[in-house]
Amino acid sequence: MKQVIGALEAGGTKMVLAIGKPDGTILEQVSIPTGTPEETIPPMIAYFKDKDIAALGIGSFGPAIVNPGSPRWGQILDTPKKAWKDYDFAGAMRSALKVPVGFDTDVNVACLGEVIYGCARQLDCVVYLTIGTGIGAGVYCDGQLLHGMLHPEAGHIPLAKIPGDPGKSVCPFHPSCFEGLASGPSIEARWGKKGFELADRPEVWDLEADYIAQAMVTMILCYSPQRIILGGGVMKQQQLFPLIRTKTLEKLNAYIVTPELRKIDTYIVPNSLHEKQGIMGCISLGLQALK
Repeated sequence: MKQVIGALEAGGTKMVLAIGKPDGTILEQVSIPTGTPEETIPPMIAYFKDKDIAALGIGSFGPAIVNPGSPRWGQILDTPKKAWKDYDFAGAMRSALKVPVGFDTDVNVACLGEVIYGCARQLDCVVYLTIGTGIGAGVYCDGQLLHGMLHPEAGHIPLAKIPGDPGKSVCPFHPSCFEGLASGPSIEARWGKKGFELADRPEVWDLEADYIAQAMVTMILCYSPQRIILGGGVMKQQQLFPLIRTKTLEKLNAYIVTPELRKIDTYIVPNSLHEKQGIMGCISLGLQALK
């Protein structure tokens, strides 16, 4: 069996292409801007054709059809990137490269990367949340990524608006959802500056932590994860972690008491793979497709 796996982390602004070993070692990595399929797919095919890969794992922006049992598996749905709507992403890559292809959401593969190679190894129920330009969730339960009807869209769970919050939801669909109230664009709309410019403003992060803690409680009550991992640009503000942990326990109000929650500092944690969890998760996804 060949030991080189292709990995493709497909984001809204750039495509990250890599090859790696089954142990997660990344041998080579490049990126190209995300244009239309006609602009973007041919150079990606050309890149992987030269690498003699055994399989390809794709972690894609969404929404997308990720259930392997669906006849539309691998297709992008109604995305803001209109040129990609209904595009058969996985099918195009599989047809051109003639190798097995694994396909899932970008945040699901980030979750998978942490489960296989990172801080969630040996756990069988994990939630990964990315909080940045948008908010998304990957859920790993009973040894597999959660798909169900579509895939988790926890960025749009309803949240209670905090009294005195001067901001408004930036989500065009919901007046009071997680992404609308706590994403990077929400912070900028509320305070007039990007998050990294507000690092010394405690009121910014106290409010942000309150919204994230509401979401943590929902994740805990719905999925009962053994660990919650937080990534994305907003979570580079490390002062958020102690605030989120404290507020999560306050909101749970001792309704659930477990060994994991008693060690809250190791329960709600930052990602552990130096921003490589997505591309490493794609390697693991490719391996699964090969097997």
